[in-house]
Amino acid sequence: MFLKYNKNEKLEFNYKRACGLWLILVASVILVATFAGGKQIINMQIFCIGYIVSFFTVNMNKKVLNKLSDGSSSEFQRKVSLYAIILLLVLMSLLGGPFFADENWRLIWLGALMATAIHFFMYYFVHGNSMIYLGIICTVNVAVGYIFPEIPITIIAYIDAAIKLVFGIYLLVFSKPSKQK
Repeated sequence: MFLKYNKNEKLEFNYKRACGLWLILVASVILVATFAGGKQIINMQIFCIGYIVSFFTVNMNKKVLNKLSDGSSSEFQRKVSLYAIILLLVLMSLLGGPFFADENWRLIWLGALMATAIHFFMYYFVHGNSMIYLGIICTVNVAVGYIFPEIPITIIAYIDAAIKLVFGIYLLVFSKPSKQK
């Protein structure tokens, strides 16, 4: 059984609201860092500090997680979450990392946003179908940035933040715990 996945077990998606809060915070960080801009187009210092603070505020805070969860995750779901984060870091270094040498901030940020979009697909196993839709929409947005270099990266970043904000609000406010069908 890969990652302790049992095909007969129906997964429960109990952390949708916590995921929603996380997406809202990340969207806010992207908006502020993009608005601040600077040489890096999306301010790296603001982004990193905001991301870390947001991560600890939601994902490492048992009080917040308990308040926003509707049950526990399976061992399989916890492992998928860990591997999704590892995938994110690997993809970021592969897609954006090579462009640090010549400080091509457009391709660095497109790589980071694409890595994030791709890693959402793994979260289907943790949060359900909404992660597939989020991954597709974010991937298309970033692909547009790669295909049309005349579109400013700030526009791509603002759209990315808006997508995450909408999904975050949906998950936090309107979603209910569900089970895999």
